[in-house]
Amino acid sequence: MKIYLASGNAHKVQEFQALADTANAEGGVAIEFVSAKAVGGMPPVEEDTGTFVGNARKKALALRAKLTAATTETSASMSTSPNSDPPLWVLADDSGLCVDALGGAPGVESAYYAGPQGDPAANLRKLVEVMRGVPAEKRGGHFICVLVLLGPGGMEHVFEGRCAGTLLQEPRGGAGFGYDPLFVPKDETQSLAEMGEPLKNQISHRGRAAEQLFRAMNTLKESLL
Repeated sequence: MKIYLASGNAHKVQEFQALADTANAEGGVAIEFVSAKAVGGMPPVEEDTGTFVGNARKKALALRAKLTAATTETSASMSTSPNSDPPLWVLADDSGLCVDALGGAPGVESAYYAGPQGDPAANLRKLVEVMRGVPAEKRGGHFICVLVLLGPGGMEHVFEGRCAGTLLQEPRGGAGFGYDPLFVPKDETQSLAEMGEPLKNQISHRGRAAEQLFRAMNTLKESLL
């Protein structure tokens, strides 16, 4: 089955596909994640709800509306019924880093911490500087990922994953993206950007949220296919 991902972020698409492939190898539903870029890109969405769930829902609804309109237009031009098309599944995520010493910031503003341009490198540099001099015992925080899945018939499911840990004084590692080089998960010694993908996918906030998603899909397997 196909799930359209309400994101043009290539790293996110790759992560979700890797997670799905692992779940499928263990007997789960076979899933192909399709980037919003493959269908002309994400429609403009103002992430202004102030919550991870609200922002994810807005993104999912925006992409679903675009896909529904395109499907209806195609069906009309081919004189076919939209009801003959496969069920439409859309997934959106909203995630961020919540730092204890900053009262939970950057939180829902993680992607735009350094400004509206949404520059990941600038966001990372800003957080490093803001946290400069904060002692190790006060550098705790957690990543959070909220997934909103929209399906046929008005179906909606929400999943949440968290990964607690601490912030380094300086970034380490060249893998991952966003704030990964600055964050060491609890009980680990490597930053998320130093870990191999298999370990990261097991313990990351996105991996934990996706695990719930795939578990739900396995339960609904008969109605999904």
